[in-house]
Amino acid sequence: MKINTEAIPGTVHLVDYGTEVGEAIKEVVLSPTPNTLDPNNEPLLWNRNRKYLSLFCVIVYTYAVGVTSAAIYSVLENIVDNTNLTLDNLNQGTGCAFLFYGWGCVFWQALALQYGKRPVYLFTCLATALLCIWTPYTNGYSEWIGSKILTGFFGAPIESLLEISISDIYFEHERGTYMGVYALSLVTSNYMAPLVAGFIADGQGWKWVRYWCAIFDAVCFVVLFFLMEETKYSRPHISVDDEIPQTAEKTHDADALKMVAQTEVRSVQQDTDSQLPVPPGKTYAQRLKLLDKPRPFMMHKIIIRQFAMLRFPGIVWAGFQYGTSLVWFNVLNATASSIYSSSPYNFSTSIIGVTYACPIIFCFIFSYYTGITGDKIRIYLARKSNGVSEPEHRLWLMLLYLIICPFALILWGVGAYHKVHWFGIVFGMGLLGGTATLGCSCSVNYVVESYRELSGQAMVPVILIRNTMSFAINYGITPWVSNQGLQNTFIAAAGISIACIGTFVPMIYTGKYWRNRTKLAYWTYLQEALDTGMAH
Repeated sequence: MKINTEAIPGTVHLVDYGTEVGEAIKEVVLSPTPNTLDPNNEPLLWNRNRKYLSLFCVIVYTYAVGVTSAAIYSVLENIVDNTNLTLDNLNQGTGCAFLFYGWGCVFWQALALQYGKRPVYLFTCLATALLCIWTPYTNGYSEWIGSKILTGFFGAPIESLLEISISDIYFEHERGTYMGVYALSLVTSNYMAPLVAGFIADGQGWKWVRYWCAIFDAVCFVVLFFLMEETKYSRPHISVDDEIPQTAEKTHDADALKMVAQTEVRSVQQDTDSQLPVPPGKTYAQRLKLLDKPRPFMMHKIIIRQFAMLRFPGIVWAGFQYGTSLVWFNVLNATASSIYSSSPYNFSTSIIGVTYACPIIFCFIFSYYTGITGDKIRIYLARKSNGVSEPEHRLWLMLLYLIICPFALILWGVGAYHKVHWFGIVFGMGLLGGTATLGCSCSVNYVVESYRELSGQAMVPVILIRNTMSFAINYGITPWVSNQGLQNTFIAAAGISIACIGTFVPMIYTGKYWRNRTKLAYWTYLQEALDTGMAH
C-alpha cells in the first residue's frame, strides 16, 4: 500500500464542484471512503439505528464519568464543614484529577488502539463506580488527593477516546453535528451533576452524592456491557480511481448522498474485486466479546508516537485552545459555591445546584451552533473553494467565542464583586459555562479533521496540554482571587481570554501552511501505522 506523500493532511474534496451551488446535499463527497466490500461490519455503513445506538452508548459513558467528576462542585462548602479539608485542598484535588484525566489518556488510548475500545470503556466505567464508594471515607489531605488522582486516571477515556468512537461511524461532512452532541454531553454532564447533587446533599448529606454516583455508574456499566459494540475497524484505504459501488441501503442517508471515493489529497491504492463474497456480520454474542481481533503488540510504540504528535503545530494550538476553555470552566466552578453562599445571595446548597441549569441551556444553544451550523458553514466554504474543504474553515465559528467569553467573565466576576442582582450573576454563569462547548467542539474537530487517520494518537497530546493547564489553574485560582479580589481577577481573565482565543485568526491563515510543512512526517507515521494494523 503506497501513500502519496505530496498530499496535505486534512485537505479534502468535500463537495462535487461540478454541480451548482444550489443543489441538494447529494453533491457532498463521502470522506473517509467506506469499505463497501464489507457492508455488514464497516461502521461507516451501519444503518441509522445502529449508529444511533453507538452514539447513545458514547453519551452514556460520557455521563457516567462526567457526572462523577463534577458532582461535588455545588457541595464544596458542605465538605469543608464536615471534614478536615479546606477549600484550597478541594481545589487542589480537582486539579490533580484533571491532570490525570489528561495523562491517563496516554495509557488508555494506547490500550484501546491495541485491544479495542469496548474493553477500555467497560473496565474504566466499573472502576469509576468503585472509586465513588471510597471518596466519602477520605478525611485527610493525602487520602483526598489519592482518590482524585485515581478518579482522573480511570476516567481519562472521556477526554480523548469518545471523539474517536464518533469519527469511526460518521462521515466528515456530518461529524461536526455529532461531535457537537459529544461536547454537549461532556459539558452538560458537568453541570447537571452539581444541580442534582445540591438536592441530595440537603436531603441525605454530601456523602450520598458520591454513593448515588456509584449507583449511577453501575447502571451505566450494565447498559454499556449489553449495548456498546466495538467500532475499531481496519479500513482499506481506497483511491479516487477505484470504483465504489452504490450501497443505498447501507448508509442512513444514502438516498441523498453520492457514494464516490474520496479525493483527499492522500491517494492510496487497493486492489478490489466486486465478485468477492460479502463477509457476514457479527452475531449479537460476537458483539459482546471484550477483545478485538489480535494485532502485533505495539503499545510501547503507540505511546511514543502520541508524544511525537506534538511536532505538529496544529495539535499544539488545539490543545492550548481547548485548555483555555477548560481553565475558565474551572475558574467558574472554583468560585461558584463561595459567591452564591455569601451575602447578598446566601443561596442554599440546593439552590446553588439549580443555578447550573443556566449553563446547561446555553450548552444546548452553542452545541447547535458548533454542530449543525458548523457543518453547513464548512460545506458552504468548500463550495466557495471549488469543492475543497480545509479544517481551518470550521475555525470561523470561534468568532462568537471571542466575543462572548470575555463578556461572560466580567459579568460573572465583576458582577459578583459589585453584588449585582442574582439574575445577572446566573446569566453570566450560563454564558461562561456554555462557551466550554465552543472551545471543546472547535478544537476537537480541528484535530480530527486535520489528522483523521491518526486522530486516536493525535488527541492524546491535545488532552495532555489541556489538562495540564487545568491542573495549574486549580492550584492558582484560590490565591489569585484571594490576593487580587474578584474584580481584578476577572478583568485580567477577560483580557487573557481575548489574547488566547484570538489566536484562531492567524491559525485560519497559517494552518494549511503548517500542515504542508509537516506532511512528510505525518505520512511516514501513517505508513508505519498501516503496516502494523494500528491506523485509526
